[in-house]
Amino acid sequence: MTRTERIAALHAAAKDRILVLDGAWGVMIQRRELSEEDFRGERFADHSHPQKGNNDLLILTRPDIVAELHDTYYAAGADISETNTFSATTIAQADYGLEGAVDDLNYEGARIAREVADRWTAKEPHKPRFVAGAIGPTNRTLSISPDVNDPGYRAVSYDEVYAAYSQQARALHRGGVDLFLIETVFDTLNCKAAIKAIKDLEDEGYEPLPLWISGTITDRSGRTLSGQTAEAFWNSVRHARPFAVGFNCALGAELMRPHVADLARVADTLVSAYPNAGLPNAMGQYDEQPHETAHFLEEWARSGLVNIVGGCCGTTPDHIRHIAEEVAGVAPRVIPERPPALRLSGLEPFEAVA
Repeated sequence: MTRTERIAALHAAAKDRILVLDGAWGVMIQRRELSEEDFRGERFADHSHPQKGNNDLLILTRPDIVAELHDTYYAAGADISETNTFSATTIAQADYGLEGAVDDLNYEGARIAREVADRWTAKEPHKPRFVAGAIGPTNRTLSISPDVNDPGYRAVSYDEVYAAYSQQARALHRGGVDLFLIETVFDTLNCKAAIKAIKDLEDEGYEPLPLWISGTITDRSGRTLSGQTAEAFWNSVRHARPFAVGFNCALGAELMRPHVADLARVADTLVSAYPNAGLPNAMGQYDEQPHETAHFLEEWARSGLVNIVGGCCGTTPDHIRHIAEEVAGVAPRVIPERPPALRLSGLEPFEAVA
């Protein structure tokens, strides 16, 4: 299939059924108990910075592990798997001194995922597999000062964030992703920089790809870290006309449900949700079992709240398998038709109906 054919198949599949995203990568990599040498490989054996924990780097040093994880999640029932590029920007990789490896990380991450997805599509043509280019929030925020004594200070500029996302999106596109996933958005201004970077690729001659935006509600307040409610967040990003919008991370399914319901009420596009496996315990581990997570997501599906489901922190291929089984045969959420109105957003939404 060409990319154009894959994108058409993605839109068709979304109309036909609830799509399933893969689960967590961090927990699966941690289970490998990899050494510093595993992360470094031959290419970075003499690099000056420690690399253990730089999971994105495994794309270049242990591609076998990355390919195996894609394969495992597709086997578990995922329609879509993310590239292992959550932190593959110059901003995030600066912590490891690997800004120069960013192009390779994203291109190879997309290429590996593409190869695995294509094998599964060839094996099961009735259920094509898709690749989402994962674009994380970086470890910098444009809306909030990291210095409590200087509210106007920013550790990074908009232009720097935009440039980092442009580089990442370019390489992911060349590597063969089917769509972009801007995920775990805690700062909507960072997200807007990513949106612009992706949209500007079209001016450079790149084929337009579907855009999926997933925010994160950071706590029980029901707001993102930069202070927006679910509806205000949607009003802020709706201009991008995303293929899908939703929430992931921070909360387990039980606490995420009301925010997903808020989004499902107002978003005139697909709604996604991929929660954590509950909240972490005192040791930072996730105890929610696969059947428990799947039970929550099945209820969301039967209540008409979601079009795409999956798992975030703490979820495993078993979680994804249970989720896929529970939502199979359940009709996807019907996209609402909302009357035209002026809809704005600060921290709260504003709507002026004519």
